[in-house]
Amino acid sequence: MGRILITLILLALLGFVGLIGYAYSGFLQPDVQTVTQPVTLDVD
Repeated sequence: MGRILITLILLALLGFVGLIGYAYSGFLQPDVQTVTQPVTLDVD
């Protein structure tokens, strides 16, 4: 039972480190675009 728990913790840690490395590599950057939208103000 202990060996399975250690293996699961190790896999979770490796997955977390892999996700952080993938995020810092630049593949998770969003596309940048300018958005303009007219707004009507109902001022009385």
